[in-house]
Amino acid sequence: MDNQNNTSPVAQPSPLGVGGEPGLFGLTKRIIPCLDIKDGRTVKGTNFVNLRDAGDPVELGATYAQQGADELVFLDITATVERRKTLSELVKRIARHINIPFTVGGGIKSVEDVSVLLNSGADKISVNTAAFNSPELITGIANAAGSQCVVLAIDTRQEEDGEWYVYLNGGRTKTDKKCFDWAKEAVERGAGEILLTSMNHDGTKAGFALDITRKLSDNLPIPVIASGGGGKMEHFEDVFQQAHADAALAASIFHFKEIDIQDLKHYLKERNIAVRL
Repeated sequence: MDNQNNTSPVAQPSPLGVGGEPGLFGLTKRIIPCLDIKDGRTVKGTNFVNLRDAGDPVELGATYAQQGADELVFLDITATVERRKTLSELVKRIARHINIPFTVGGGIKSVEDVSVLLNSGADKISVNTAAFNSPELITGIANAAGSQCVVLAIDTRQEEDGEWYVYLNGGRTKTDKKCFDWAKEAVERGAGEILLTSMNHDGTKAGFALDITRKLSDNLPIPVIASGGGGKMEHFEDVFQQAHADAALAASIFHFKEIDIQDLKHYLKERNIAVRL
């Protein structure tokens, strides 16, 4: 793995680039359905608990690709807790049925894990708890596969003191590290993108966490994906216009057909937000 060069399949960036279209690299705002996977099924909860079944992840992913999603994120939400690897076989199934970039996360602890998943068809890798516990993992993946492959997922909660703190292990473990400080360190170590999930807002459909999203978007040189709280089309408009997010991620509103991706994109386009139709 250490001897990989840019001709290796592991080192290739997503064919569509960061921004979802050739040559744009972030100019268009991206809509990203997220599929949380437990025991091979897509699930969705509220505030990280009370999970319910939402369908087969490969079928859902293929449907979203057809509907115009820019990218997909697949997260094995119990992989870290249960101390097992994200299944590369699932990634191979996804790659066979989906023609847009997709990110895979959950239980990734080494550059070798990353190599297996990228070679199975994933475009990017999301790391969370393992990267926090061993920050050199970020640098290792970036050196081996390129920063564009490294998505740092941050689960954060705003506490009574008003500060946003990092949580680990699927939101089960609080740390003393502040969200922005960890994000800044991750960028310096080679992360190419931040997936920011507000635990306060997750599953509530009451809107994204605009303040912390804006802080990261305005002060970091890499794209920020906002996650947690999307429930109405207006929420996506707000997170792009007010919080300057590069992408917005949601789950249940897409899984349960509360918002259609094409309808959402036309809504955003009408409000002068650049999206890929």
